[in-house]
Amino acid sequence: MPRLVELFADNLLPILIVAGAGYLLQRSLKLDPRPISQVIFYGFTPCLVFTLLVNTTIVPGEIIRMVGLAAIVMAAIGISSWIIARVIRLDPRTASAFILASTFMNAGNYGLSLSLFAFGEAGLALATVFFLTSSVLTNSFGVYIASAGRLPPLQALRGLIRVPSLYAVPAALIVRAVDWSVPLLLARPIELLSQATVPALLLLLGIQIANAGFPPQKGPLALAAVLRLIVSPALAWLLAPALGLSVLGRQAGIIEAGTPTAVLSTVIATEFDAQPEFVTGAVLATTLLSPLTITPLLLLLGA
Repeated sequence: MPRLVELFADNLLPILIVAGAGYLLQRSLKLDPRPISQVIFYGFTPCLVFTLLVNTTIVPGEIIRMVGLAAIVMAAIGISSWIIARVIRLDPRTASAFILASTFMNAGNYGLSLSLFAFGEAGLALATVFFLTSSVLTNSFGVYIASAGRLPPLQALRGLIRVPSLYAVPAALIVRAVDWSVPLLLARPIELLSQATVPALLLLLGIQIANAGFPPQKGPLALAAVLRLIVSPALAWLLAPALGLSVLGRQAGIIEAGTPTAVLSTVIATEFDAQPEFVTGAVLATTLLSPLTITPLLLLLGA
C-alpha cells in the first residue's frame, strides 16, 4: 500500500493538480477551450514530436512495433465495442458515441504527461509514437465512426492533412539521417515550445472536464469505462511481448493503452452530432476513475 501511495503521489497527483488548476480556471474565467486547443495542436505538439525524435535514440524497429501495438489495440477495442453496441441494441448515434468513448484514448493530454513522470524522456519519446498513431486513427477512423458511415472513407482521411505533428516526424528523421545539427537560432525556440506542451495539455484537460457531465445511459457508460481502462491495457500487456517491444516500450505502450477516453473524441462527436454528451461523460468518468486502475498498473510495470 505505501508503494501504491508513492506511485500515485509521484506520477498521477501532479497530473491531477495541473488539470485541477485548469478546471478552476474554467470555472472562474469561462474560457473558450478551442483556441487553447489549436495553439497546442498546431504550435506546441509538433515541436515536442520533433524535439523528442531528434534528441532521443529510438531503434527504427521499435517505432514500427509501437505503431503496431497502438493500431492493434485500438482496432480490437473498436471491433469489440461495435459488437457490444449491436448486442445491447444501441441506436446508431449512441453506438457511434460508445465506440468513440471505448476505442480512442487520451494518449496526449494524459498519456504523455504520465509517461514523462513515470519513465522519463526516453519513455516519453516512445509514448509519443503511440500518441501519433492514436492521433492518426482518431482523426481518420474516429471521424468516420462519428459520422456513422455518412462520410466516404476517403473524405474522412482528408482530416489527416491538418495534423501538423505528422509533418514533424519526417522532418526529424531527415535531420537524424543526415546528422545535421539544428542551429541554436531554431533549436531553442522549438525546444521552448516543446517544453510548454505537457503543462498546456493538462490545463486543457481540466478546462474541458469542467464542461463535462454524466449522461443518462449509465450502463453503456460503465461498459465503455471497462473497455477503456481495463480491457485495453490488458490487451496491450498481452500483445507487447509478442510484438517484441523493449521493456521501456512495453511500459510506455501499456500505460498509453490504459489512459482515459480521448478529449478529441468529444470534439469529433460534437462535430457530427454523435451523442456528444455521452462521450463527454465518458471523458469525465474515465478520467476520475483512472487513478484506481493506472496506479496499480504502474506498480505492475515496475515504474
